[in-house]
Amino acid sequence: MEIRFMTVDDVDAVMEIEEQSFTVPWSRESFISEMEENHLSMYIVIEDEGRIAGYCGVWMVVDEAHITNVAVLPSHRGKGYGELLMRKIMEMTIESGARVMTLEARVSNVPAQSLYRKLGFQNGGIRKRYYSDNQEDALVMWVNL
Repeated sequence: MEIRFMTVDDVDAVMEIEEQSFTVPWSRESFISEMEENHLSMYIVIEDEGRIAGYCGVWMVVDEAHITNVAVLPSHRGKGYGELLMRKIMEMTIESGARVMTLEARVSNVPAQSLYRKLGFQNGGIRKRYYSDNQEDALVMWVNL
């Protein structure tokens, strides 16, 4: 198992994860733009036996890190890969000067919220009707790094 920076060559594998994980997946072009044009972004992938099993992205804005997305192939969930990705991205953002990290999670996504709480995140508020597919609210979570 290896965690490394995502490259443009990884986008097709990341798109497979994205499409299996989200009802409104990001586009291939969005990921390419994040890597080639957005100087605030940082993306990592986790490989298992040569196959990308998950990824995580973050935007660094001054001293605040905002998780854009984190996902693991359904066949690889429950193996701790999401936690490994989150711990690595937290470590990397601290090294880059981040003092706080934030993210949004669907209010119905209890497993994700449990992971984030395990990592020290706390509830920060609700974004009403945040998700465009079903108008579900998002729970905003924060952690001091």
